[in-house]
Amino acid sequence: MKTAYCISGLGADEKVFSNLQMGGYELQYIPWLKPDKNERLDLYAKRMGEHIKGDSPVLIGVSFGGMMGIEIAKQMPLHKLFIISSIKTTNELPVWMKIAGTMKLNKLLPLQSYKYSERIDNNRLGVASIEEREMVKAYRKSADPVYLHWAIDKVVNWKNNWNPDNLVHIHGDKDKIFPIKKIHPTHIIKEGTQMMIFNRAKEISEFIEKELG
Repeated sequence: MKTAYCISGLGADEKVFSNLQMGGYELQYIPWLKPDKNERLDLYAKRMGEHIKGDSPVLIGVSFGGMMGIEIAKQMPLHKLFIISSIKTTNELPVWMKIAGTMKLNKLLPLQSYKYSERIDNNRLGVASIEEREMVKAYRKSADPVYLHWAIDKVVNWKNNWNPDNLVHIHGDKDKIFPIKKIHPTHIIKEGTQMMIFNRAKEISEFIEKELG
């Protein structure tokens, strides 16, 4: 079996990949690391990349994990990079995120999700079932605040205009975190949201298998 390495979205874990099935490939999750104080994104990506073994590996990144995948691809050759529900360049970053980064508003935002805002947060993520709601709720409780502060800062301040030639971008047309109007993906999942890696895994698996031949 070949190995496909997976990086989840901000604050999430390997459960988001639990419905993904790729014939001939074993999925191996790369866990998020605790960042060092003021750690640069390229140095963090280098540490994440140390989990990847073998020549020309396959890497799958979701949301912030897709951005991290591009940063890793700058430092090592990949057979194929799949980014899902993510962005490829700074130009695809939503305007409100750019403003938050420029004005450092992310430093003022509370990371704790309160009961009155959970429904709004879940709607933006595209949570559609009790199972998904419980999974997201568990992420909120277990997420490391040090990592979250660091990661949010890196997302809203991401500077990138480079993509590897072997990048494949899968995006949902109902994504509310990274709206598709600014994005030019390789493949569009109709009615897909940020949760589609979990609730539309069959379609995504089939597309990835097709791309890998």
